Amino acid sequence: MTAAAAALRSGSARPMPAVGMGTASPTPVPHEDTRDAVLAAIEAGFRHLDTALMYGTERPLGEAVAEAVRRGLVASREEVFVTSKLWCTQCHPDLVLLALRETLQNLQMEYVDLYLIHWPVCMKPGAITWPAKREDAVPFDFEGVWRAMEECHRLGLARAIGVSNFTTKHLDKVLAVATIPPAVNQVELNPVWQQRTLRAYCAERGIHVAAYSPLGGQDWSGSGDGNAVLESEVLAEIAKARGKTVAQVSLRWIHEQGVTWIVKSYNKERLKQNMDIFGWELTDEDRLKISQIPQKKCVTATALFSPEGEFTSVDLSDMDIVEE
Repeated sequence: MTAAAAALRSGSARPMPAVGMGTASPTPVPHEDTRDAVLAAIEAGFRHLDTALMYGTERPLGEAVAEAVRRGLVASREEVFVTSKLWCTQCHPDLVLLALRETLQNLQMEYVDLYLIHWPVCMKPGAITWPAKREDAVPFDFEGVWRAMEECHRLGLARAIGVSNFTTKHLDKVLAVATIPPAVNQVELNPVWQQRTLRAYCAERGIHVAAYSPLGGQDWSGSGDGNAVLESEVLAEIAKARGKTVAQVSLRWIHEQGVTWIVKSYNKERLKQNMDIFGWELTDEDRLKISQIPQKKCVTATALFSPEGEFTSVDLSDMDIVEE
């Protein structure tokens, strides 16, 4: 199995492997479970690992990489592409570098391959609470925070820098002040939320798109709505005709769009299945059917906040991440 890698537009960045393993979970996962799952992913061939301070998985992920090197599964840390993210409470110019240093301490690494601003949302500094209080949302200093991200890159602590959950409106604000443009925008993307507008915008500006929730994602809101990707009749029909799983069809479709995907699975068999998207492709008819699937976004900025209280110093529309 060989996966292509995407060249990133940052001086010292190594190419981002086309498939990644994610570690986000709506409920806390025991440290050992995350470590073992990341190790299993490396064993299965994953070389792109995604974490964030918010997930609480930096430490076990770092341990898994160190263990993989000890076992000879990879020759060195250099063989693994590691992404982490700056949380909303740290989106203040004077806290960015401190936050990355904390992340590197958790990972026991000298650098991350990619450091992302997790959301276009800024909250008052302090401990991470989930969900956050609405009154803790404050205006986002895009220029100041991006300058601090650029400093992380210049110091070599982040080989590439980028953003996550940014719409074209948020990217406009960053690009207006950037001397080092974002290399990546990681967003919710799958056949049920295809992000056509954003993908076209990023392609024009050399920003690589990475997809989280490529299989429809987890139920962070507790809505019990089910999973629109895995339950899609269109995808099920294509999967049956191809002799593939619905997950493989979704991941293959994303790959064919030139988008990197990051999927969370702690199941060894599924990790292997998720890798099996090379050496075959969808037909034009398959792609047409997928392009006609009704669109529905799962993750929104309001999901970060409790329903009570008011946004006192920021307008929800400034943080909104839904864009057709």
